[in-house]
Amino acid sequence: MMLPVLAVLAGLVLLMWSAERFVDGAAATSAHLGLSPLLIGMLVIGFGTSAPELVVSVIAAYQGNPGLALGNAYGSNIANIGLILGLVALISPLAVHSSMVRRELPILGGVTLLSALLLLGGVVSRLEGGLLLLILAAFMAFSIRQGAKTTSDALSTDTEESLAQHSMTLRAGLIWTALGLVLLVVSSRLLVWGAVSIAQSFGVSDLIIGLTVVAVGTSLPELASSISALRRREHDLVLGNVVGSNLFNTLGVVGLAALIAPIEVASEVLLRDWSLMMAMTLLMSVFALGWRGRAGRINRLEGGALMAMYLVYTGFMINLVVQGG
Repeated sequence: MMLPVLAVLAGLVLLMWSAERFVDGAAATSAHLGLSPLLIGMLVIGFGTSAPELVVSVIAAYQGNPGLALGNAYGSNIANIGLILGLVALISPLAVHSSMVRRELPILGGVTLLSALLLLGGVVSRLEGGLLLLILAAFMAFSIRQGAKTTSDALSTDTEESLAQHSMTLRAGLIWTALGLVLLVVSSRLLVWGAVSIAQSFGVSDLIIGLTVVAVGTSLPELASSISALRRREHDLVLGNVVGSNLFNTLGVVGLAALIAPIEVASEVLLRDWSLMMAMTLLMSVFALGWRGRAGRINRLEGGALMAMYLVYTGFMINLVVQGG
């Protein structure tokens, strides 16, 4: 039992370090290749912080543990909103200025609703996985087109400041991107092996382990980048990270995992995990978009509410692990 626990801990530490190197390298490389700061913030940084979820889920599906892949994606979405966004808003209220982020929030809500339809059948098939990937490709094309039309946006300003903090040459960017990707694969294989071994030892499903230990671990890069952005008062980059990551998890991570191996879905996933993910997504959107004439802003009370939902859910899931369910 000790070896799997050490494998999970070592995998998480290496995963977090390699993910940061990968995102920094990819962002710097994209800047040298002429991609606009707005698109780097939306696609490279927002989606890049989901690289751990993607690699872990692909490996889990390939090794015959698709439940771990689904739990990782949905659990990470819940952690991104409750743990990361909730914690950051508790530290400092977040003002939302970016029109691009505001545009992405309803899309995230629609994509989350669509995922429920796929879960109703009891299995996410390869065809449905392919559909999710097609929607992701269409969204990326839409984002690139909108980004080309938008000359000024708060997210663009935040991204420019972030790139200045992590400036590097094109050669260094390529090296860190490649090295980060290799280490992501190595650390993910270590993490999946340890997590599956722990699940078998406790007699719980790989879905539960994916929703808890693995989900929090793969969300650590988002937490690190969000706190770093908060220190520089780049509020739109914080929310952009969460929204972009959740979009990529729901479409790309689940879609690619299902394309590799169809994912069987237990009824409690829809009733428990998806329902909470949907509720938190709606609350985040209402807070960020503003209501009753109030400007978009996630204050400490709202951040605390999101954090409380996450803590209650996590406590419930830990109880399931202890009981062996």
